[in-house]
Amino acid sequence: MRIWGYWATLGWALLAFIVSQCVAIALLLWLRVADVETLLANPFDGVTVTLFLLIANPIMIAVIALAVRCARAPFAEYLALTWPPRREVIVGIVALVAVIAIGDALLLLSGRDLVTSFQTQSYATAAAEGWLVPMAAAAIILAPAGEEVMFRGFLFRAWARSERSAWPAIVVISVLWAVLHVQYDWAGMLQIFIVGLFLGWIRWRSGSTLLTFVLHALFNLEATVETVLLMRFFS
Repeated sequence: MRIWGYWATLGWALLAFIVSQCVAIALLLWLRVADVETLLANPFDGVTVTLFLLIANPIMIAVIALAVRCARAPFAEYLALTWPPRREVIVGIVALVAVIAIGDALLLLSGRDLVTSFQTQSYATAAAEGWLVPMAAAAIILAPAGEEVMFRGFLFRAWARSERSAWPAIVVISVLWAVLHVQYDWAGMLQIFIVGLFLGWIRWRSGSTLLTFVLHALFNLEATVETVLLMRFFS
């Protein structure tokens, strides 16, 4: 199977990111042209966030699919879209629970909120406009799908080619993934980076991007549940 080189892979990834972001922003401005001022004043609006995820992620996946096609490689094999052994699934879920528990404990001990202002603002505005279900679907399913295809699928395939290169690749990919989450502060980005290390480790030991997608979706589901509980019962 032909695999793109390090720099070619980075080029395709940048192309996928830039195209998806630009198209999503352009369509958002067109769809909500009457609310441009409100849109710019409140970038964490739940409807805006949901529409952005719904538009950008399929486009990003499509560009990555084009890159794999140009390499004349099987799409599922290139991106490791295969189901792992049951043991790897159990290890992944147990480890995820531990990562979430330790992360939440550290946030509480440091006096920081478990739920960020981005999450509360998105939830409140989506609830006010009746968009909670689409926003949850976009956050729990579509966003993990796009990000896992890009980071633990496409980038990982090219950059983690051996035991020696695996952890440097995992670290670099985790940094890139964390930096893209500009809606969070430094603590939020640090948490994303650590989760990225965990997902990279799972990807390496299981050989499955499908498993990292499931774990990523579960992580986002847990964050969504925390937001719902806070907003409905503790706000």
